[in-house]
Amino acid sequence: MEDKRNIPIIEWEHLDKRKFYVFGICMTMMIRVSVYPFTLIRTRLQVQKGKSLYNGTFDAFVKILRTEGTAGLYRGFLVNTFTLISGQCYVTTYELTRKYVSRYNNNNAVKSLVAGGSASLVAQSITVPIDVISQHLMMQRKGESMGRFKVQNQDGKRMLVFGQTKDIIVQIFKADGFRGFYRGYVASLLTYIPNSAVWWPFYHFYAEQLSGLTPKDCPHLLLQAISGPLAAATASTLTNPMDVIRARVQVEGKSSIILTFKQLMAEEGPWGLTKGLSARIISATPSTIVIVVGYETLKKLSLRPELVDSRHW
Repeated sequence: MEDKRNIPIIEWEHLDKRKFYVFGICMTMMIRVSVYPFTLIRTRLQVQKGKSLYNGTFDAFVKILRTEGTAGLYRGFLVNTFTLISGQCYVTTYELTRKYVSRYNNNNAVKSLVAGGSASLVAQSITVPIDVISQHLMMQRKGESMGRFKVQNQDGKRMLVFGQTKDIIVQIFKADGFRGFYRGYVASLLTYIPNSAVWWPFYHFYAEQLSGLTPKDCPHLLLQAISGPLAAATASTLTNPMDVIRARVQVEGKSSIILTFKQLMAEEGPWGLTKGLSARIISATPSTIVIVVGYETLKKLSLRPELVDSRHW
């Protein structure tokens, strides 16, 4: 008879919530610092017309570093750190939804699909205004802007970070009102809900498949660390077309997803839908390894004391 192993899943009720949130915020912050430059590069690649500025991920990295310095790779980072709030809302919604769905269906793929989509819906409602502001800051190149808004210099001097942020917020509000901060909200939902809904089932699927192919004493964490990037690459490839459209809607101030899609196809053809995919996968691979290892380790560290030695997690 086939010896089928299952990797145990730590559920919400197993966790010490105080440890979970404290460790979670620290872990998320470290991940953001490490992958943010590739998030900026991906956004610039998606927004540029054809290859007018950058020929690819590596070319963009070198040019930004050469012309704008290290700070150029972190434009909008401080504003983006406010998404830590949405990150905690995401994991809380994910875990609570899994718990709720398990009352009606105990299939892990179904729980992951529903929980992932629900968590992304909640997180994006908080994240989109922060993303809109940080993306406009990402577009500020030395002496010019790739987007609709340009940070104004005061008396020829460069504004401080929060001065730039305030300037962008004022410009968005003057141009579009409050709705401007939710520009691209539907496009974001159409990108990130499917991405999240697909990522979790594929993550557990790859982990289960690897579990059956590896020796019994292979650490669960290693299998999870491999499964995460595989799931991320799969989800990124499937949802990248919508991500390109989302970036253009938010940065260029477009109001129609369909018209943005038609314009992109007319200008750049089907290949335009793959823009930024390599940067997305490059940023997703190390970040997903860290997220998966960190998240699974975080849950193990956050286990309620009486459960720590109850089984092999």
